[in-house]
Amino acid sequence: MTVESTDMTQALSASRSRKVSFPLARLGYGAAALALLAATGVLEGYELFLASSILSYAIAAMGLNVLMGYNGQISLGHGAFFAIGAYAAAICIDRFAVPFALTPVIAGVVGMAAGWLIGKPALRLEGVYLALATFGLAIATPTVLRSDLFAEWTGGVQGLFLLINPAPEWAGLDLDQSIYLAVVGYFLLFAFLTLRLVRGLNGKAWIATRDNPIAARAMGFDVTRAKTRAFVFSVLACSVGGALQAVAVQFVAPDSFPFFLSISLFTAVVVGGLCSPLIGPLLGAVFIVMVPNVTEEIWQGGSWAVYGGVIIAIMAIQPRGLAGMLGWVKDKLTTHTNR
Repeated sequence: MTVESTDMTQALSASRSRKVSFPLARLGYGAAALALLAATGVLEGYELFLASSILSYAIAAMGLNVLMGYNGQISLGHGAFFAIGAYAAAICIDRFAVPFALTPVIAGVVGMAAGWLIGKPALRLEGVYLALATFGLAIATPTVLRSDLFAEWTGGVQGLFLLINPAPEWAGLDLDQSIYLAVVGYFLLFAFLTLRLVRGLNGKAWIATRDNPIAARAMGFDVTRAKTRAFVFSVLACSVGGALQAVAVQFVAPDSFPFFLSISLFTAVVVGGLCSPLIGPLLGAVFIVMVPNVTEEIWQGGSWAVYGGVIIAIMAIQPRGLAGMLGWVKDKLTTHTNR
């Protein structure tokens, strides 16, 4: 067999594998969506609340993953946009009796407007300078929320308690189930949007801007626009995630959005796995929601030491995070199966 025929055979086999893997990927996404919906009838009470919290943080992590993983920008202040989304939803419910399922849409619009206003000048900075600018935003947000200037709307230090009505009686759903299904709906929407963006022209522009801005400009990409779009989408996702978390908790207060929230979102992206559009944010969200509770049971009073130790161990074993670990296991199993 000649070299040309061997290369042709390998190319055809690779093409067939791609054609097979694409329907299988769609089948996997469909099965995952059905599993999330089916969990409504399996989980109850506190379990549904935890699931809603995980998916809410996963939405926020998807957006931050686009900014950090695909566009290469570092943000330590996206907890502020999470808070903006949460308060926008809370005010809509408390003052205007907006149905809770619609509040993430309003929160997303408010968050995008804030992200555009803040991101336009901030994105003139890069690397640690952008991180420092967003760091200041995260520190200032709780103080602004406590301020008497906005207390009439935000409730000041006391915060806002939200009265949320469940789905109509004919739906046969209680309040926890209603909230969970709304969260699942938004999670599936953002999963679809994220995949379309990172696999399309925007994703190419983001990666080119991250890897070599000069070459990206030479290829015809508008680097400033690419950075702004990545920042605004990340803010949109964080705002919607914050709105959904506020609905799940049914309460917002300034102390619910400390600077550590921004660090938690940053941790979810890095520990989950950069440049993993869905699995990474979801695993990272599970990590930041569940691991602190587990470590508190392991060592009361020293839970954060265990939490930090787990993060160090994950990064030492696999710098690509939990998604990288899953990929490594998958490759090993595939290699073993093909033998």
